[in-house]
Amino acid sequence: MTLAPSSTFPLQFELTPSQDAREEAEREVILSDPGFGKHFTDHMVQIDWTIDAGWHAASVIPYGPIQLDPSAAVLHYAQEIFEGLKAYRHADGSIWTFRPEKNAERLQRSARRLALPELATEDFVESLKQLIAVDGGWVPSAPETSLYIRPFMIANESFLGVRPSQRVAYYVIASPAGAYFTGGVAPVSIWLSTEYSRAGRGGTGAAKCGGNYAASLLPQQEAYENGCAQVLFLDGETGEHIDELGGMNVFFVHRGDKLVTPRLTGAILEGITRDSIIQLALDRGLTVEERDVTVDEWREGIASGEITEVFACGTAAVITPISALKSPDGTIGDENAPAGEFTMSIRQELTDIQYGRIEDRHGWLTRLG
Repeated sequence: MTLAPSSTFPLQFELTPSQDAREEAEREVILSDPGFGKHFTDHMVQIDWTIDAGWHAASVIPYGPIQLDPSAAVLHYAQEIFEGLKAYRHADGSIWTFRPEKNAERLQRSARRLALPELATEDFVESLKQLIAVDGGWVPSAPETSLYIRPFMIANESFLGVRPSQRVAYYVIASPAGAYFTGGVAPVSIWLSTEYSRAGRGGTGAAKCGGNYAASLLPQQEAYENGCAQVLFLDGETGEHIDELGGMNVFFVHRGDKLVTPRLTGAILEGITRDSIIQLALDRGLTVEERDVTVDEWREGIASGEITEVFACGTAAVITPISALKSPDGTIGDENAPAGEFTMSIRQELTDIQYGRIEDRHGWLTRLG
């Protein structure tokens, strides 16, 4: 179908202030121990789209329930996509986010795959600024805390026919997030899923859509039952090559200043943290290889000392050291191994950029407030 552009460009936002906004004292209590995804700011962004009018009715409204018809397409055919990024408070009180244009571009790619309309990058970034303009007080200032921002798009046409929805809504909500590792960065063990695949060739693996995460929940539960924090998936075609974790990309540090990560096959999400790590590694003079990696290579590399460190990366945790890979066939690595030197160094550099503690050489930061 032909997706109409926005009726006005750029979109103009209207504000409806919440009558139930939390007082500063109540907000500060929440920010002192926010957890993750438990509390939400006072407002949210909504932009509507129809096949005739395109994107329109951009607004910042009180946070609250979304009314959907029982026949809404998203409830029946999972026509939905989302993004995740953070707002960081710098030492001078200003508020910044990290590479939002990349999130906008990925949302556009996800939209194309799910037959949803694409939101212009400028409107995506502006939607973040509009929310922070009214809810900037929700960005915490304690070390390693942030405001997690969740833009998402749903098909809300009331229609049970199997075709792309002709009515869509885009929203942005935000939730204060505490430090991911409250007691310091700690390595984790992960579980190898040998029965389930995250995505198949030609599927939606490269799109950030809810169905991919729903498919990971059962093997993730299996990981918990085996004392692991995350699940690792193999490719759905051969069952030999490492794809990614349930919600994170994975890297292998080799001897001789080499970094290896599974190549993007169309079944792996193109992580923004992943891309940033590759750039920072290149800046340091490392060789970076994006290629197929097998479990056997991991096992043999650990045994020989060729692979010295393994870590995962994503928006929530930034970088998580991996100490061991567990499976029904045994364990690769040492569950009690400490975090690697490179892993911790690159994590420190990346978070220092995000929080404004060192120079942003690549122009990755965008000021929101």
